[in-house]
Amino acid sequence: MTRLSVNINKIATLRNARGGNVPDVLKVAKDCEQFGAEGITVHPRPDGRHIRYSDVTALKPLLTTEFNIEGYPEKAFIDLVLRILPGQVTLVPDPPGVLTSNAGWNTVKEKGFLKEIISEFKKAGIRCSLFMDPDVRQIESAPETGTDRIELYTEAYAKEFSTDKKKAIQPYLSAARCAQQLGLGLNAGHDLNLDNLAYFKQEIPGLLEVSIGHALICDAIYYGLENTIQMYRRQLK
Repeated sequence: MTRLSVNINKIATLRNARGGNVPDVLKVAKDCEQFGAEGITVHPRPDGRHIRYSDVTALKPLLTTEFNIEGYPEKAFIDLVLRILPGQVTLVPDPPGVLTSNAGWNTVKEKGFLKEIISEFKKAGIRCSLFMDPDVRQIESAPETGTDRIELYTEAYAKEFSTDKKKAIQPYLSAARCAQQLGLGLNAGHDLNLDNLAYFKQEIPGLLEVSIGHALICDAIYYGLENTIQMYRRQLK
């Protein structure tokens, strides 16, 4: 079974739009677990426009499934992760102010930078994952950073899926095979949804975890949160 980690950033975005505490991010996270999510993902950004550092702190003692914290490894983020000690940290090369994650790491160019940070996280017992494009050359360099896993950035797959799903999956299939040969665990995320998730799961060998937020929360408007989480889990069976 591929694990489903629900990204709750959009819940925090909705809360922040009006101030106050509706919807309650902490309650939603616990409900997601109760409804079948096998992990909770958050991606705090410096401007606090959705999940805030204070949310991350409050979530840690409440969660019973895997806590995955995503983000760019600036000092404040590193300090937060080392204080919270989540099950997994996913490093994303997001510059400040970016709307959403839009590229994977260049592990050839950033190898030394990533190696130093990952070493610090792993000493603290935190599993590390790198957000990456389906670029075999970059993936071949990833083990030298010390990372445990990579998370394939799936936007390109999602965009091409409706016109030619066999063509869309090919770079990801090559990337997955490369990662497995190198002993890297494999996660995936970004724009996966109820239309394209089952095929991705079917075709990609060794897929351990998907992190899904925007599409899942949008679907929950129509189907309800509990039902939606179960619908996504069925796509992964």
